This record gives sequence, structure tokens and C-alpha cells, in this order.
Amino acid sequence: MKFQKIILASNNKHKVDEIKTILNKYGIEVLSLKEVGIEVEVEEDGTTFEENALKKASEICKLTKLPCIADDSGLEVFALNGAPGVYSARFAGEHGNYKKNNQKLLELLKDVPYDKRDARFVTVIAFVTDDGDKILARGEVFGKIAFEEKGENGFGYDPLFIYPELNKTFAQLSPEEKNKISHRRRALDNFVKLFEEKYKL
Repeated sequence: MKFQKIILASNNKHKVDEIKTILNKYGIEVLSLKEVGIEVEVEEDGTTFEENALKKASEICKLTKLPCIADDSGLEVFALNGAPGVYSARFAGEHGNYKKNNQKLLELLKDVPYDKRDARFVTVIAFVTDDGDKILARGEVFGKIAFEEKGENGFGYDPLFIYPELNKTFAQLSPEEKNKISHRRRALDNFVKLFEEKYKL
């Protein structure tokens, strides 16, 4: 087997568990940054999700000399020319303040009618090895931006993102429902396909 260990450039427990479950079936051990004792904040200064994911994976790969997976995600609202995009987590100026980010988004869209409130969630997964191999996988889910927050689950923009097929926001779905259809699930599915093809698994 080409890989015994892969580093996941994240300490997000849900993300770590999800990727561990997928890659364990190939006999690959997935380790979070915490598990390998790395405390590094890679600056996400790229202009695309692809650039940010690749930068994170490459930096951690350089540090550990082990293959690395990283991802970058965000929301793109078409009426705002794709904003907040790569700035999704810090849209209102303070990193990870979901409430303020959602308030800012609602304010910017206050005069935009429902039929013009199209948006998509995007996740890009990057995989980088010490000998220069790279895989990039993208997942997208299309929806609409609600006029007010609805639902108690999820995080970030989930209370505002309506998934039209179920006519519910992501925050109104159970974690199991969301994980089946989310942008991250789609990116992971695409990544696994590319990974299996590349390494003949």
C-alpha cells in the first residue's frame, strides 16, 4: 500500500471522523493536526477555494513529510457576484462570528426578491504528497438564501441556506440528512473516486 498515514489539516472533529471512516477501509490511518502535535494556522490568502485548500495541504505536507488532505469551503451568492466566497468565515470582519455574517448577508440582500436569491455552497478538497502528487476535488450544492434564519442545527450560513428539493434550510435538517447531500459529502465522494483511480485501489 502506497500510504499508511495521511494527515488531515484540520481539528474539526466531525470532518476528521468522516474522513477517517472513508480512508480506514483502505487500511490508511488518518491523523488530525492535534494528533500529530502540530499547532499551525495556515493563512488562507488565496482568491479561490482551490488555492486555499492546496496551500493548507502543501504547508502541512512540508512540515510533516507525510501526505496531507485539506479543504476550503464557503458560500457564493450570485446576486452579490459570488460573495462572500473565500471570505465566508470572516464576511463581517470577525473570523467565525456566524451571527454577524448572517446579519450582514441578510442586510445586503434585503431588497433582492426570492427568485434572485440563488446561491451555492462549495467545498474543495486538496490532497498533496511529499513527492509532488496532487488531487483536487470539488463539491457543490445549489440553493436559495432565505429572508430570515430558520432551524437549530448546523453552523455558519446553514440557517439561511434553503435546499429547494426539501424546501428546508440546512439548519432544519438533521446532521444525517445534511451529510447525505452537503457540498462536503459531494467533494468527498469526488475525492474518493479520484483517489481510487489514481492509486488503483
